[in-house]
Amino acid sequence: MSIWGNVSFQNSASFTMEQMTFFYDFSFLIILLILVFVVYMMVYLVFESLIKCYDLDNQTMESFWTVLPLVILIFLAFPSIRILYLMDEMKNPIMTCKVLGHQWFWSYEYSDFSSFEFDSYMVYSLMRLLEVDNCFVIPLGLKVRLLVSSVDVLHSWTVPAFGVKVDSVPGRLNQLNFTVNRLGVYFGQCSEICGVNHSFMPIMVEVVLNQGFSVWVENSS
Repeated sequence: MSIWGNVSFQNSASFTMEQMTFFYDFSFLIILLILVFVVYMMVYLVFESLIKCYDLDNQTMESFWTVLPLVILIFLAFPSIRILYLMDEMKNPIMTCKVLGHQWFWSYEYSDFSSFEFDSYMVYSLMRLLEVDNCFVIPLGLKVRLLVSSVDVLHSWTVPAFGVKVDSVPGRLNQLNFTVNRLGVYFGQCSEICGVNHSFMPIMVEVVLNQGFSVWVENSS
C-alpha cells in the first residue's frame, strides 16, 4: 500500500503492474537521456563564442535529428502496445466476479460458484478511508475476470498495486482481467467523482491461497 512520503509506485502485486513499472523505468531512462542531450546542446550554444558555419547548415545533422525521434518513438511504442494487449486479453479466465458501484459503496457477486453476493461499506478504523466491513477475496495465482458496472452514477474501480482501473458506467458492462501473484491485503479507491461521499467508498482486496479461498466460499455461500 502507499505510505507517507513515497514518491514511487506501490509494490507490484500482479504481472500487469510489473510490466507497467518496467515500461515506466524504460521510458524514464530514455527521456532522461534526451533531457541531458538537449541541456548540453543549449549550454553549448549559449557559451560558444563562435558558432561554426557547418552547425548552421548541415544536411547530415538535419537528417540525424529527423530520424532519431522516429526511432525513439518506435522503441517506446512497441512495449506500450504490448502491455495494452496484455491488459485487454481475456483468454481462459479461471473465475468471473461482478462488481457494482453504488452511491457510496461497492457490491460484489461470485457467480461461478453457488452465486452469492455482498455489499462492501467503509468502516471507521485506524486505516483511515481504506478499511471495509466485507472485503473482496480472490485466490492467488488464478486469472480473474472482473465485470464492472454501476446502478446509479459513474464510478471507477481502481487498485494501484494490481495496475487495474476500470470505469463503472450505468447500463454498460466493462471487463478487465488480472492475476495476482502475491498474498496480502490491497487497497484502492473510487477514482471517478461520484458525489458528496466519493471519498468514502474504498476498495479492499484480500488475496488468499486456493485452499483458503475454497473454505471462504463454502462459509460465505
